[in-house]
Amino acid sequence: MPAATKVSVKPGKLLIDGQWVDGSKKFETINPATEEVLTEITEASAVDVDHAVEAARRAFEDRNGPWRKLSASERGRLIWNLAHLVEKNIDELSELETLDNGKPIFESRYVDMPMVIDVLRYYAGLATKIHGETVNTFETAFTYTLREPVGVVGMIVPWNFPLLLASWKLGPALACGNTLVLKPAEQTPLTTLKLGELVIEAGFPAGVINILTGGPETGKAIVAHPGIDKIAFTGSTAVGKEIMRGAADTLKRVTLELGGKSPNIVFSDADIDGAVKGAINGIFYGKGEVCNAGSRLFLESKLKDEFTEKLAARASKMRPADPLDPKTRLGAIVSQEQMKTVLGFIEAGKSEGAKLVSGGNRTSVNGGKGFFIEPTIFGDVKNDMKIAREEIFGPVLSVLTFDDVDEVIERANSNPYGLAAAVWTRDVKKAHMVSRRLKAGTVWINTYGLMDAALPFGGYKSSGFGRELGAHAIEHYTELKTVWLNMG
Repeated sequence: MPAATKVSVKPGKLLIDGQWVDGSKKFETINPATEEVLTEITEASAVDVDHAVEAARRAFEDRNGPWRKLSASERGRLIWNLAHLVEKNIDELSELETLDNGKPIFESRYVDMPMVIDVLRYYAGLATKIHGETVNTFETAFTYTLREPVGVVGMIVPWNFPLLLASWKLGPALACGNTLVLKPAEQTPLTTLKLGELVIEAGFPAGVINILTGGPETGKAIVAHPGIDKIAFTGSTAVGKEIMRGAADTLKRVTLELGGKSPNIVFSDADIDGAVKGAINGIFYGKGEVCNAGSRLFLESKLKDEFTEKLAARASKMRPADPLDPKTRLGAIVSQEQMKTVLGFIEAGKSEGAKLVSGGNRTSVNGGKGFFIEPTIFGDVKNDMKIAREEIFGPVLSVLTFDDVDEVIERANSNPYGLAAAVWTRDVKKAHMVSRRLKAGTVWINTYGLMDAALPFGGYKSSGFGRELGAHAIEHYTELKTVWLNMG
């Protein structure tokens, strides 16, 4: 039997100009672990998008309004208030995330939500540290730069880390003084809607944060709207390309954090047991529905048999189970559609001649309900196979082998993506050399997947452009203005 829930799931409305607004068109959000309907959510129309953008524009442009009159310190205090309320409601938010996404409650409660709080507090502190600079030019001139907010920001967030990735965008946007229209993924709107309640409680002025739920059409309306100055998007590379095309007519700023097919490279001088644990965490954390998942595992040839045996032994102990059980470490795939996609990749791996080492099947939990897939490992994978080139976004690992450093670097880079990578070795010189040559926005050495609010995150190549987190994110949420004063 599934664990009993402690939260009540309310029907979802739209947050526009500080008010909750209902609509005639609805869609259902599903619990992927039970296939049961959690509640009905309002789908924002193009008219709703207009109203939300108008509210955000008024809040931003009214120089005598409550948002523009706030000092940087006061903005930071509001963001800190929001972080405090997330912490106060952490158990409810964690359970809502697990119900909606299918991820284990352990991940929601002890990884995702604590980082949401850290991110908001980081940007609360950074609000007072956004500086221009004076520049020495002519003796008869006083020249300086200003960083000013971009304006109204449209934020489109995916379903794998719903509230966490929203915080990555909310934090810097608010710290810089922008207003925003936020759209969560249609599969996972619940925690963002709860965040809307906390936004009001925290004291944000009406219109500063607007939340619109809906599907692709709602997202397209946000991207195309001339009243939005910037789009911040996290999601697939295919949709990222659509957003670039859609934003071109209005010349919006765009930042894209897209897909990945990250190489996880293990040399023979590595701590093998540590690397095995890292490889398991790198692909099976979050059910593999992670943009930076270590989905391509490169093993030095002499390690292949020992490492694969240990890998399979650990994977066999990871059984999909009720996400609300605190002991569960592998939850439900987010939707039936995504489950079918992952199973299709597994069949492609078999048909292309990869060796199925473990897993590979849909599995039954709670009497056969739910979208669960066994942790799956393929051996004897070639770099040109579909499972080694395309993002699967599920618990499927491709194991490849190599014989020397130059070879593995070339093969690791021979992929359209460049989001993340990892290197396992006791040789510090080799670790730094390989890290410099890998085309990836983040490289971990002797670990996998660690994140911090202070460190920038983003990709190379088809993994997108721009950086989230850290002080560098501020560059994407501000305009840089140069001022000349003639003193001659």
